[in-house]
Amino acid sequence: MNFILEGGLFFMGSLLILLVVIALLFVKGLKDNSEKTYKLINALALFALVFGVLGFVIGLLGALKDISVATGDISPQVLAGGFKVGLLSPTFGMVIFLIGKLFTIILTWMKK
Repeated sequence: MNFILEGGLFFMGSLLILLVVIALLFVKGLKDNSEKTYKLINALALFALVFGVLGFVIGLLGALKDISVATGDISPQVLAGGFKVGLLSPTFGMVIFLIGKLFTIILTWMKK
């Protein structure tokens, strides 16, 4: 759970909420298996992916602004650490996307 705080509470917290909503929709889909639930899981999974990438882009723009005004040299360790933290959000978004797609595959497979 430390990666959620490290990756930025706004984006990572929002992605965690999306994951919970997708899981709840999957459970609902196991009961009624409607087309609406299927489409909603797909849409939320794609939104999670794009939202994670948006978090990275916003963080990268802020980091590049700070680097451009820095007067001294920026060490490679600081840059690597910043990229590691920045990539947490899109990685979590991709994991949520894959989970959502897996759920839709299961729901499609179970459809009568």
